[in-house]
Amino acid sequence: MKKIFHTSLAILALTFIFSACSTPQNTTASTTSGSSISRGKFVGTWTLTNVSYDGLLPGAVHNVFDQAAPSDFVGSTWKFTNSGNGIYTLQNGASQTIFWSVFNGGSTGTQFQFKKLYQGDKAKNVQEGYRLDIGSIDNANMSLRSPVAIGNSNGYIIYSFTKAQ
Repeated sequence: MKKIFHTSLAILALTFIFSACSTPQNTTASTTSGSSISRGKFVGTWTLTNVSYDGLLPGAVHNVFDQAAPSDFVGSTWKFTNSGNGIYTLQNGASQTIFWSVFNGGSTGTQFQFKKLYQGDKAKNVQEGYRLDIGSIDNANMSLRSPVAIGNSNGYIIYSFTKAQ
């Protein structure tokens, strides 16, 4: 039983890694209700205040964004400029330069996407990245949902942010 559980967790983690990677595109998105979410809504400094789960057990995903456990991102600071440049810094001091944008995926809805950039990288040359569904965003709060495939359906890791004033 224990071996089956560990194997299932390993498969779940691999599924998440492969489903989270995609090639970002730089667009302004429309929500399913027809209203537009502009880049300006994201610009500024955000603090990730909470990680929760919908359809997943806490601890089922051990690594997100090829970096750390979801809980390690709580308290991280994310800075976004209007040009698409950004950086996030974890509580332990580890930071990551990113290039971000908003993606209108049609049937998948509006998504926030980013590519990790390393020394000397140009965003246009980086082919892999991450897409998160935009749950909600206003001038003070943002919720992003990362889908994790579970069999024929999805569970979600939900990232809740507050914007610095």
